[in-house]
Amino acid sequence: MDDRKEFKQQVAQEIQNMHTNQELHTATNTWIQASLKDNYSYHFNWMGVPIIQYPQDMMAMQEIIWDVKPDCIIETGVARGGSVIFYAAMMKMMDIKGKVIGIDIDIRSHNRESIEEHPLSNSIHLIEGSAIEASTIEKVKVLAKDSKKVLLVLDSMHTHEHVLKELELYTPFVKKGSYCVVFDTIIEDMPKNTYDRPWNVGNNPKTAVWEFLKSNDRFEIDTPIQDKLQITVAPDGYLKCIKD
Repeated sequence: MDDRKEFKQQVAQEIQNMHTNQELHTATNTWIQASLKDNYSYHFNWMGVPIIQYPQDMMAMQEIIWDVKPDCIIETGVARGGSVIFYAAMMKMMDIKGKVIGIDIDIRSHNRESIEEHPLSNSIHLIEGSAIEASTIEKVKVLAKDSKKVLLVLDSMHTHEHVLKELELYTPFVKKGSYCVVFDTIIEDMPKNTYDRPWNVGNNPKTAVWEFLKSNDRFEIDTPIQDKLQITVAPDGYLKCIKD
């Protein structure tokens, strides 16, 4: 057997083993809870810009981008801008002539400056406004109208209602073989009232994903991704589009 094929099979089996390793899951959950106390995800930059993501999830995102080769990446929730820079960098390295669309209800002037003055800014399009407003969707449609393969990332308001609405509005952009990635589904797995925000256990991105999948058969949870990551803010959030 070709060594590359053998290695791939070995890795797949090890990931499957991790899927059922309860001791590992418990240790992971304990670590994530402890890491929240000092805002672990806030401590990393991508090409000089704060990215506010777990490095493990960004490793998964680069694997997805490499496999899917999207010519348009839509992200709701820009924050300080590191993730849109990351996506633009991946497309640049892969010589993909595409665009990154970043949507946020409040793009602060210093964050906009960091993005617009970055060497990779030419492929980034920022839209300030609520992701679920009709006017925002219309702007996205115009920007994405010539795109052949869209990758979607949802990371803005984390309430059940908002994320469910985002899923309903934005997943039609995604076609078979690509992904919709919903971040911060981990909220459902943390102790109640961990976050002093409108979201909580029972009201968060994961509950929205579960509700969405009840009536939408175009997507399924790509469980091997979360199984191999273990440390991720997006359990049940890596959704693969399996039909057009």
